[in-house]
Amino acid sequence: MVRGKTQMKRIENATSRQVTFSKRRSGLLKKAFELSVLCDAEVALIVFSTKGRLYEFSSSSINKTIERYQRNSKDIGISKKTVQEDMQHLKEEAVSMAKKIELIEDSNRKLLGDGLESCSVDNLQQIEDQLNRGLSKIRARKHQLYREKIEQLKEEGRILEEENGKLREKCELQSPNLSIMQQEVPQKQILEVETELFIGPPETRTTVEFMQS
Repeated sequence: MVRGKTQMKRIENATSRQVTFSKRRSGLLKKAFELSVLCDAEVALIVFSTKGRLYEFSSSSINKTIERYQRNSKDIGISKKTVQEDMQHLKEEAVSMAKKIELIEDSNRKLLGDGLESCSVDNLQQIEDQLNRGLSKIRARKHQLYREKIEQLKEEGRILEEENGKLREKCELQSPNLSIMQQEVPQKQILEVETELFIGPPETRTTVEFMQS
């Protein structure tokens, strides 16, 4: 005979309800024991019947297991509360940062000359003063860079002058030696060679020589 699916609702008959409770309680305690043995888990099970009778199972000490559960529950509650507070704080910071970014972007647009229609005379004066202060800082920085570059060029020029002076002294020390070497070298004899050069076609030269002979 095939058993039908049990409906999950309260059993109205008291006798049937008690029988079902006894069977399922025994099965539940058995499953708790198997779980603790097979998986090396700390298991605690507490069951109260409708008449208030206590049934319990614990793989170690049920009091220690309950204390451990209470500590973990408290820590979890604190952790959840801390996470929620942190999330709220981050949201507030994000909103504040977005407002600051919007103000900075609006200020930059006005410094570039955009969005000035809504500005009053005082606002325009503040923007002008801010631009003047920024321009003064830019010019001061530019002049400082120019001065540093000039000092660098002067230092490079001084180093070049020192190197030129050393080379000049070295050349002056070597000049007497060169004069002595030039005096020791004998003068070359210049030989003069007399040659006859005839310009003209070979036939003409032959005719002239024949007539002379």
